[in-house]
Amino acid sequence: MIYLDHAATSWPKPPGVGEAMMEILNGPAANAGRGNHSMALQAGRVLFRTRSQLAKLFNISNPNNIAFTSNTTSALNLAIKGFLRPGDHVIATMIEHNSVRRPLEYLRRTQGISVDYAAVDREGKLNLEDLKTRFKPTTRLVVCSHSSNLLGSILPIHDISAVAHEHGATLLVDAAQTAGTYPIDVQDLNIDLMAFPGHKGLLGPQGTGGLYIRPEIDLEPLLHGGTGSQSEAPEQPDVRPDRFEAGTANAPGIAGLGAGVSFVLKQGVEYIYQKEWELTQFIMEELQSIAGISIIGPSLGESRTGIVSFTMAGRDASEVAFALDRDYGIAVRAGYHCTPLGHQTAGTLEGGAVRASVGYNTTTQDVEALIFAVKSLTKLY
Repeated sequence: MIYLDHAATSWPKPPGVGEAMMEILNGPAANAGRGNHSMALQAGRVLFRTRSQLAKLFNISNPNNIAFTSNTTSALNLAIKGFLRPGDHVIATMIEHNSVRRPLEYLRRTQGISVDYAAVDREGKLNLEDLKTRFKPTTRLVVCSHSSNLLGSILPIHDISAVAHEHGATLLVDAAQTAGTYPIDVQDLNIDLMAFPGHKGLLGPQGTGGLYIRPEIDLEPLLHGGTGSQSEAPEQPDVRPDRFEAGTANAPGIAGLGAGVSFVLKQGVEYIYQKEWELTQFIMEELQSIAGISIIGPSLGESRTGIVSFTMAGRDASEVAFALDRDYGIAVRAGYHCTPLGHQTAGTLEGGAVRASVGYNTTTQDVEALIFAVKSLTKLY
């Protein structure tokens, strides 16, 4: 299998990921924070070590301001539902994933918040002037994807942050496509809240993720229950990260995530980004020469994450992806990628698109195989 679906989840994982998971399962597989015996304390140290590695990667001063979640979706729900109140106004963008859009639309229906979606052009570039016109006295939150999971475009977080804070709003960043593959410094970018997955660019297992919460910001927890701390109190404790991590932690998954983050830190995010960018440029150069293929997203030479989405004239995207898998052993993603707003922006809402996404271990031979397969399919069709 030639795996080109890293935007969905990275594969294969670095060898240390599985080893770290098995080590804790066969060793201190006790409940972290739920006892003073040595096994529970060892499990707690594994969680804190992963939190510290993430803090180093994202330049977060206090690791306890990172709450572990089961994925980016749960982190975004915690941020959105825990922060917004009835009557608040939110600005998002036209490339948001349903993990942002659906919680916002749910709160619009049930709590009376209002939502505006700022314009993004067909290459995924945000119109900052349009963004500025959408603020209201009740605007409390700006939400944006750091990178579109369809277009691969990278939004100017530093500029968006400046505009949001100038208008007294809080900034929530969806880093699903950039955590581990594109440099992120929450201090320099002045990010208030940031959701990230463990299983994509951070190279950890599925079922892991997290939310960075600026110290000055409080959220209402999504879950209430056991934390191992302040058990005598009827309310959820205020101490972090316990406030946002009710219930038994996914210690094996978090151990694996720690191993993935360690690998990313050793490789260097800048190195990973450059490698993936060069591969996407190669794919684009070759695809542009094939009759009937149209690439969406940033132009050749522009910044983008490791995503190249395209359409084939006269063919449904799912049909193309199925043929790539069946006949050539190439795994890609097709359809709407949980971002109908992005497809509306790109003009591909009717038939979707084929998405090839590279990762840290993708080779030139892998992408050459993709090019050969696409050329062959256009001749067959």
